[in-house]
Amino acid sequence: MNNLFIAENERNRIEEADDGAIVDLERIRDEQMQSVSAPAEPHIALRRLAALRAEIGKWKSVAAAAHETHASQADRAVDPLAKWRTISRRTFAIVALFSLFVNVLMLTMPIYLFQISDRVLTSRSLDTLLMLSALAVGLLATLSVLDILRRQVLGRLAASMEVILGGPILAGIVMSAPTGEGGSLQALRSLHQVRSFLSSPTMLLLFDAPLAPFYFGVIFLIHPSLGAIVLAAGFVLFAIALLNQTATAGPLGKAGSFSSKADAHAESLARNAQVINAMGMLNESILHWGREQAPALASQINAHDRNFWISGASKFARLVTQIVVLGWGAHLALAGELTGGMMIAASIIGGRALQPLEGMIEGWRSVVQSRAAYARVRTALEGLSKEKSKLRLPRPAGKLSVERLLYIPQGTREPILNGLNFELKPGESLAIVGPSGSGKSTLARILVGCLFPTAGKVRLDGTELRNWDRRQFGEFTGYLPQEVELFPGTIKENICRLRTDLPDKEIYDAAAVAGVHDMVCQLAAGYETVLDRNGAPLSGGQKQRIALARAFFGNPSLIVLDEPNSNLDSVGEKALADSMMRAKERGVTIVLITQRPALLNTVDKVLVLRSGRMEGFGAPRDVLHRLVSQAAPVPSA
Repeated sequence: MNNLFIAENERNRIEEADDGAIVDLERIRDEQMQSVSAPAEPHIALRRLAALRAEIGKWKSVAAAAHETHASQADRAVDPLAKWRTISRRTFAIVALFSLFVNVLMLTMPIYLFQISDRVLTSRSLDTLLMLSALAVGLLATLSVLDILRRQVLGRLAASMEVILGGPILAGIVMSAPTGEGGSLQALRSLHQVRSFLSSPTMLLLFDAPLAPFYFGVIFLIHPSLGAIVLAAGFVLFAIALLNQTATAGPLGKAGSFSSKADAHAESLARNAQVINAMGMLNESILHWGREQAPALASQINAHDRNFWISGASKFARLVTQIVVLGWGAHLALAGELTGGMMIAASIIGGRALQPLEGMIEGWRSVVQSRAAYARVRTALEGLSKEKSKLRLPRPAGKLSVERLLYIPQGTREPILNGLNFELKPGESLAIVGPSGSGKSTLARILVGCLFPTAGKVRLDGTELRNWDRRQFGEFTGYLPQEVELFPGTIKENICRLRTDLPDKEIYDAAAVAGVHDMVCQLAAGYETVLDRNGAPLSGGQKQRIALARAFFGNPSLIVLDEPNSNLDSVGEKALADSMMRAKERGVTIVLITQRPALLNTVDKVLVLRSGRMEGFGAPRDVLHRLVSQAAPVPSA
């Protein structure tokens, strides 16, 4: 309801903007036309008319821009899952209508055989045969076209699901990861699974199965006893379907759970491929993954075996039903209660009535798995829909304040950060130092909004980070993580944060501030050098410097650098120091995490962390002098 209310407000704002523009256009037109209608020289009138056209064009562009802006904001307020549900309901109604006509036209063949047997063979009329054959071919052609159309409609629906839900799900994976390291791709894989199911033959059976009573009714019209036989067989197949669902639900659920764990472990192995190859851990890694994959395979085989046996039983029941219908129909034909053509038609229609039920039993595994996958998709999108729109604030000056910060990871009781209090004025720089495991990188992720504190506040220009619009905050923030990751694409795309709406000058400015322009120009393709997902062909230090330029892109107000010189040589360290000085001259607030003392001379303040607590904060000289004094031995009396 909130989303609908927001969307309605946006539409009202669009209408108000358009109405205002129209009123202004009418006012300008009246004023200009009055001046034009007054006696004047022809060339003066022409100039006034040209000015009128230019003014009208300007206001039309303003109205169009306002309409586009407000419309885009209204669209963002619409829940993507609700949008897809609306589209899917309309599409399912169309497919259901097509399925109704398809199933009616499926009677073409049994009726044709009935007419051949009981009319053509008895009358020996060639004209009747030709007419019936032509009519049957036409109806079958119509059936084929309708069947193709409903498959195409479902295929388009599957593609629209990917278009509408793919982006929001990927955004949810990135935004809702509790550790700030990026979430699992399970929801995205679940979306692909549902998309494949929508265009599968099993999906069509879901539309054909509810129409089975139509065939039962036709058989009852042929003869009530034959209808009773087929109806009884339908109840038997329905019972078999329930048995199949009960027998396979447990093993399929276990298989899905074990398979998800094994896939997550495989992703971890892929991320650590260099470590595995360097230290000869390949065999052990595969064995470890195999121990998690084995239960998934065992549960899946168990479910498949049960499904195969039950599917075989359903096929046996259907074939026996057709034999019984033929046998009893022959008995009725001998008794003179129906003709041979009616007997054959009843057998074919009975098989058609039971075929969707049998197909559902065979494809029940995909139905269960797709339903579970859709539940995961819905859960992922419901979590994303809870994100409320935030007020877009002015560009921050860069004042950063941390108040009584406490951070305890989920599932643990020991705090990583405890009782942190400090403040930075706009343009100040801070170096965070401390031993490994003291919480420096965690603090960096909190300062850029990747993590939220368990208690306490982190504010930028007085506004708590969780109250900033996520995209707007990102535009004003630069972040260089400890583990540098570049995106597949060109160096230009990596520096500009994959944006295409900004001029190249901003890319050059970021590269110049970071001191990487000369380095990039030495590459064969320069800024158009294509990087793979591992950042090749760049070295570790070059990747770090490109990531540094990405952090400086867009002239941010706050920059957080986590171990920015870990892979740099002396030339790179000098370029880093120069970059920090240039950023400070622009009034950028800088937070630097480092283990090397060389950069301490370039910062205004130093924060010392140990076991998640502050041991010192202030000017570098004062803090280091205090630490040295505390570490000095006390002379004996």
